[in-house]
Amino acid sequence: MLLLTELGTRLKEARLSKGYSLDDLQEITKIQKRYLVGIEEGNYSIMPGSFYVRAFIKQYAEAVGLDSEEILQEFKGDIPTQPTEEVAQSLSQSPTRRKLNARSTNRLLETMPKIIVALFIIVIIVAIWFLYQKKVSNIPEDEEATSQFEYTQTPIEPIEDNANKPETDSPEDTEEEPVVEEPTVTQTISPGVVDGETTTYELSGTDTMNIRIEVSGDTWVGVRDTNGNEQIEARVYTAGEVVEHDSTSNGFARIRLGNSQNAKVFVNDVEVQYAQDIMTQNIIITLQQEQ
Repeated sequence: MLLLTELGTRLKEARLSKGYSLDDLQEITKIQKRYLVGIEEGNYSIMPGSFYVRAFIKQYAEAVGLDSEEILQEFKGDIPTQPTEEVAQSLSQSPTRRKLNARSTNRLLETMPKIIVALFIIVIIVAIWFLYQKKVSNIPEDEEATSQFEYTQTPIEPIEDNANKPETDSPEDTEEEPVVEEPTVTQTISPGVVDGETTTYELSGTDTMNIRIEVSGDTWVGVRDTNGNEQIEARVYTAGEVVEHDSTSNGFARIRLGNSQNAKVFVNDVEVQYAQDIMTQNIIITLQQEQ
């Protein structure tokens, strides 16, 4: 078994601090799990090429919240560089590409006159059709106007006998009953008490606690009760997914967000304003029962 390098150890510690498994990281970065293991163990020989080593390390670092450029600079002596043979091979392919581009340009120049002629014919056809439609549309309008002028008659309205109408009460004589408005109860979410990565909010003014989490990017999401039991499938959710849970019976919810910048938390359709501007954090919400 290969021993972890200093670079691999640092990346692995950052991954574990985010709560990611290798399967979670594979889903986020789309890098095969065996390559992720190779990076942590410093086994770069299994990589498809030296170019991919730097690219995979950069993706790994960004996924676990590290500065990828700083990591590549700090450990540049441990990361293999692109061999001269690969550079020479890429340069040797350049003349072939130039030939292909030259052939494509010649074909385009040959077909350009045909395209211009076709467009010119299409423009002429559209202009003729437009003039014909305009001429045809003017004839029915004149005939319709003449027909309406000759045959339109004004109906005679019957005269109503106001003397036989029963007297009705005026609006002033009718007393309106006062409308009693029921007091509305508005829920309140406290500003939140911060303790490290955890912020605790109190929910009052309501007897329900429906949790909804809208995900806009890759992030770990988990919801637990007071006993630490998971209430949903704790995993990495992707953009567009929505997590919902009715925590009314528990009166408590602990929400774990791997990347809070990619998730919004709502309680009874009201968004919870984060008290901390950090990536990984815990959101605890407690339901205060009315006395």
